[in-house]
Amino acid sequence: MFDRHFPVWPDQVPKQLELPATNLFHNITVSALRFPDHPAIHYYGSNISYSQLLNQAERLAGYLQQIGVQAGDRVLLYMQNSPQYIIGYFAILRANAVVVPVNPMNRTAELAYLIEDTQAPVALCAQELSEFVAPHVGNGVLKEAIVTAYSEYVVEPTDLALPDAVAAPTEPLQQAGLTSWQNALQANVQPSALTAGPQDLCVIPYSSGTTGNPKGCVHTHHSVMATTVYGAAWVNTQHSCIHLVSVPMFHVTGMQSCMNSTLYAGGTLVVMTRWDRKVAAKLIQRLKINTWRNISTMVVDMLSDPDIDQYDISSLTGIGGGGAAMPAAVAAKLQEKTGLIYMEGYGLSETIAATHVNPPHACKAQCLGIPFIGVDSRVIDVETLKEVEPGVTGEIIMRGEQIFQGYWNRPDATEEAFVEVDGERFFRSGDLGYYDEEGYFFLVDRVKRMINASGFKVWPAEVESLMYAHPAIQEVCIISVPHERRGETVKAVVVLSAGQQGTTEQDIINWCQDNMAAYKCPQIVEFADSIPKSPTGKIMWRHLQDIEWGRAEA
Repeated sequence: MFDRHFPVWPDQVPKQLELPATNLFHNITVSALRFPDHPAIHYYGSNISYSQLLNQAERLAGYLQQIGVQAGDRVLLYMQNSPQYIIGYFAILRANAVVVPVNPMNRTAELAYLIEDTQAPVALCAQELSEFVAPHVGNGVLKEAIVTAYSEYVVEPTDLALPDAVAAPTEPLQQAGLTSWQNALQANVQPSALTAGPQDLCVIPYSSGTTGNPKGCVHTHHSVMATTVYGAAWVNTQHSCIHLVSVPMFHVTGMQSCMNSTLYAGGTLVVMTRWDRKVAAKLIQRLKINTWRNISTMVVDMLSDPDIDQYDISSLTGIGGGGAAMPAAVAAKLQEKTGLIYMEGYGLSETIAATHVNPPHACKAQCLGIPFIGVDSRVIDVETLKEVEPGVTGEIIMRGEQIFQGYWNRPDATEEAFVEVDGERFFRSGDLGYYDEEGYFFLVDRVKRMINASGFKVWPAEVESLMYAHPAIQEVCIISVPHERRGETVKAVVVLSAGQQGTTEQDIINWCQDNMAAYKCPQIVEFADSIPKSPTGKIMWRHLQDIEWGRAEA
């Protein structure tokens, strides 16, 4: 067991913690019993109490069962941050089914893959995304989509600037197989008994892989409960927690560090559908928000607002996140304004959020932190798989209660994702890093080919696969380029097909924006006569990558 970090372990946090032997749904049941009238969710000036959250989740679960959702079925949850996302998440669990959180930036072709891979019979969908779901409903596996407008939960007048999708009124549904959220609730069907236990499937977030297609990370109620409970214990989350939720809840950071840990403690989630630095600052000031888990780019944006000093954000007592390292200058400005040190952490979809977090009392800058409660983490040589010493770069591996069961329908990929060290099974993160003498871990690079744009993971092979559908593209190679705000961004090196020389860079970018999630879209397109290849015919992406970063450094 790695124990080098124990001297800096937080005094109030146990090194091992027994987890509740329950379905995750019980967390909101308990909070509703303890605090029935307390706001579970605050949404642009409107509140939803714990008793309302529980009631609506159960009614929606009953409807899901009525239309045929069986225990263990996968159900797509396809919407932006909203009360409906939280209600839908727990309704799926209450129906003894499995949540498949879908990135709301995904479009029709990406949904086709997820529907086929999970065999999901039902989707819960936001109104502005229904056009991408509609072609699949009644056309194969997907039988029904339950559609909601975010405005249905903004019931009190507000002076806050609402995102367009939140301001939009409910529109009538024209297609068979599309059911309104309100009709589903008004059916008032009581669900059958809650039978799913700790070892049953709970959630399958998708993590893209180097093969081009996303892989589902299979988590049980036990593994999801792990980071839910550990996260609350690490920062001593209490009923008094008022948590600003500005990161997407389809992602494991928003799902676990924000949603599940806060609801477990009976706190309040202040939900933002879209990031807006002025709205965020107003919410912190008005509601006396004390907790904010985010990605560092949001803090950068808020503190760069020339009007930031007009807002009182002194209620914040805890701030931190992951996805991208916090720039030292911004961390210093944050500490100057709030007295707070930004607490960075590290986790993956395969670990359902954190495996490493900085101790609240002893944070190190641009550092992943120390291994979390119950986590044994090591660094191994990528070639020999032997453990290395402090300061030596290798692949970060870990084992703990939050480690996934494996990749959905991918036994070969699952086998490759684990390695045995000292007779124990460790998950291979695919990330290169090292730890220092005190047991703090630091990220260096990535073993796998991946672009990290503002915390969003972009897998070049997937983008290339999508771009090959463009009729003007003969060959394409995706690489990263440095970006002042995003850290990295996406560049496409393209060889045009014969007779397509009239195609412009903007034509390619526009096509990508119509056909894939925005964060995956190339921001830069460079045309080339050819793309360098190895003697075996493989595209030499690393060569192009090195040239690009060499230019930037020069």
